[in-house]
Amino acid sequence: MDFEYSDDQQQLRDAVAKWVEKGYDFARRQAIVKAGGFSREAWGELAGLGLTGLAVPEAHGGLGFGPVEAMVVMEELGRGLVLEPYAPVALVAASLLGGHAPEAVQAAWLPRLAGGEALVVLAHQEREARYLLRHVGTRARQQDGAWLLDGAKSLVPLGDQADAFIVPARVSGALDDSQGIALFLVERKATGVRTRGYPTQDGGRAAELQLDGVAATLLVGPDDGHHALELAADVGIAALCAEAVGAMDKLLAVTIDYLNTRKQFGVPIGSFQALRHRVADMKMQLELARSMSYYATLKLGEDTPQRRRALSQAKVQLGQSMRFVGQQAIQLHGGIGVTDEYVAGHYFKRLTCIEMSFGDTQHHLGEVSARMQDTAGVFA
Repeated sequence: MDFEYSDDQQQLRDAVAKWVEKGYDFARRQAIVKAGGFSREAWGELAGLGLTGLAVPEAHGGLGFGPVEAMVVMEELGRGLVLEPYAPVALVAASLLGGHAPEAVQAAWLPRLAGGEALVVLAHQEREARYLLRHVGTRARQQDGAWLLDGAKSLVPLGDQADAFIVPARVSGALDDSQGIALFLVERKATGVRTRGYPTQDGGRAAELQLDGVAATLLVGPDDGHHALELAADVGIAALCAEAVGAMDKLLAVTIDYLNTRKQFGVPIGSFQALRHRVADMKMQLELARSMSYYATLKLGEDTPQRRRALSQAKVQLGQSMRFVGQQAIQLHGGIGVTDEYVAGHYFKRLTCIEMSFGDTQHHLGEVSARMQDTAGVFA
């Protein structure tokens, strides 16, 4: 299989890398963190590059690119530790709306997403869900021909500043039943919506979302809602895997540079054999993660069982690699690695948050085990 990027994909990578290098340095990132974890100006610059329309169909003003191009972009954004919620808005929400929403909803929202004028995010996480997508306590009911939602969502990316939310809500069934889940579009300005924003550990921003009899627009009915939610989560996992690869790649480079600069006994500590072995182990974990990131991206077009298993396998390997590379980098730096003024600790924080998003390593290890048991009979 050819893993070389096409000319267009390479040009896309170069354009994003150039913006990250010249327009989103560590000083600017720190200023954005202090200002609340999100910059409309930086988001506008991403829109100016056409990136906010990457996954939006051309018919709605986007570029209509696929998963590989998304992976290319996410790797470069990961290298730059970009805080803006690119994956939740431009990839996850855009793919949900473009693939499942009624035409009228697509026409109303996708051009605005592509132009960077609107922020729409998936609000699916609930307390006590333990990463289970089918655990949906938010309820949907019909009244006078309209849908009303009651419930709460947690850890909504940029939830106090987004323009709208894609909300899974239960139309029927028990709390953990995969059937009876529908997806709705809720505008933040709607009556009954309350948000409480807060900074996250990696410098970004999230919010708690409360819905009290909120009017909503049906996007996906209860027959297909859970499947659409699973696909959206897998798009998010693939994007996070690519971002993590970019972040680990840059963190490894920062660590090597530090080892070649810091001196003990009159020589750079990078010349010490024991430390060189640890760097080699970091590189090995990075390349394992890169391979599984490619695997995750290429499996997004598979049928649901194969896709879900592949994405869980990728998340397990990425979780192990992120933890190893992050911890080794901090130890090799020593005390400076955890200071706020130095970039290494910020990469470690971001990698930790990625590991906890859309299911942590232990959760996905269980998913892989369960899916291997489900398919064991096929090979018997």
